[in-house]
Amino acid sequence: MNRIPVPALLVTAALTLGLCACSGGSGGAGGPGGDDKQAAPKTRISVNLTGDRARAGEPVTVTLAEGERLEEVSVTDSKGARLEGKVSADGKSWTSSRKVTPGTAYAVEARDAAGGSAKAAFTTAAPDKVNKLTLAPGKNTTVGIAQPLSIVFDHPVKNKADVEKHLKVTTSNDTEGSWGWMQDWSGKDRVDWRPKEYWKSGTKVTLDATLSGIDSGAGGWFVRDYTTTFSIGRNQLVKVDLDNHRLTLLRDGQTVKNVPMSAGTPGGEKASWRGKTVLMSKEGTINMRSETVGLGDAYDKMVDYSMRLTWSGMYAHAAPWNAAYFGSANKSSGCIGMSDANARSVYEAVQVGDPFEITGSDAKGTQALNNGYGEWNLSWAEWQSKSALR
Repeated sequence: MNRIPVPALLVTAALTLGLCACSGGSGGAGGPGGDDKQAAPKTRISVNLTGDRARAGEPVTVTLAEGERLEEVSVTDSKGARLEGKVSADGKSWTSSRKVTPGTAYAVEARDAAGGSAKAAFTTAAPDKVNKLTLAPGKNTTVGIAQPLSIVFDHPVKNKADVEKHLKVTTSNDTEGSWGWMQDWSGKDRVDWRPKEYWKSGTKVTLDATLSGIDSGAGGWFVRDYTTTFSIGRNQLVKVDLDNHRLTLLRDGQTVKNVPMSAGTPGGEKASWRGKTVLMSKEGTINMRSETVGLGDAYDKMVDYSMRLTWSGMYAHAAPWNAAYFGSANKSSGCIGMSDANARSVYEAVQVGDPFEITGSDAKGTQALNNGYGEWNLSWAEWQSKSALR
């Protein structure tokens, strides 16, 4: 029996190319017995990325070299993740909306309007260096109304604008906010997202950091996306009056606690910081040693109900050894001290992310931007200017 040859594999130079789709038929006049096979439509594609060391950080472009209008293009990596994309108006090409990630194998399949198909494959070159990040607050946590969304990078970020474009914050109530770049207290690059005003209680916040395939510059490539969600808890803040030696906790604008305290001794390094700071963590009972904050061997104590306010070591905590000065004088080594009972009641009431608004003349200056979360000490215009996209 004579058979019409099936079309051969079509190859575009320097590319891994696709197979022609085939369809069968019978009852034609192709030979004795009426057995006939029709050739399928010829489809050929070219892909801008080829081989086993393709350039990372580029979108994928699939071009129809032969065939009808492109109907569907699928680009998937070795883990099954798919790159979304769009066919051009003339149907001759398709471009992915995301860039390819270093060190990743991709499979390409295209189908055209006539039913033909073609395939290709490529692998991107491995990265020389990988950049990673740490997110705060933690995923699915509930935090206070002053908590910023904070990202610290493992390695330097030179391409700040490109990175910032891929950091998307969405909220349940369209909260206005902005990113701001700084050097973290640790010396690493950091970017925070701060609302224009304190968060509204009950707000739901989501970050989608679509960074896979983005080059941070000298710090290396990102090879994955990140996401986190958190919620805003009770509407409360703490006011610390250094001059009158009082700490007041307000909830929904109403005073729920007003206790005497003693803050840092004025006139030197033992003075407290003033400004709007944010409760970073509730650390319970910890060992505090003066040499860790540059104060020699002044103290070495186990301290209860410790609430961290800065990286430089300013806390609110129990300080029963300073009881003679509660409500009358600032005589601590920089922290905000209270009685055991008052410190416990404040500790149990506050949330990580609550603002501590510290005022008064008995201070050594305003908390620095990167010494914890100092962004609330900047005006909205000043904060916006720290965005790489401004």
